[in-house]
Amino acid sequence: MNANKNRQRGKRAERKVAKILKAKRVGILGKSDVEHPLFSFEVKSRQKFIAEKWFAQAVKNCEKDKIPAVIVHIVGRHYDNDYVIIRLKDLINILDRRQYEPENF
Repeated sequence: MNANKNRQRGKRAERKVAKILKAKRVGILGKSDVEHPLFSFEVKSRQKFIAEKWFAQAVKNCEKDKIPAVIVHIVGRHYDNDYVIIRLKDLINILDRRQYEPENF
């Protein structure tokens, strides 16, 4: 029963993210959860996430008018495969800017 609750929570998160991004929720096994013109999103819903502490540090140390982000490097792997974590609202702002100022990207 707990697995079903988790699955339902995940589906709700996929629908909400798709709506926020004006994208399409696919959510079928083997495909991305949310399709966007630039991104293929995998959406996860968690009660706790270790990166919250990392991100709080990024926000605390972020200079004015910059976007806080966390880069996670896994030892032994190539740096160009590192993971970047930003807030959804910052991603939306970046995408909106790109739409209206394509020469900047």
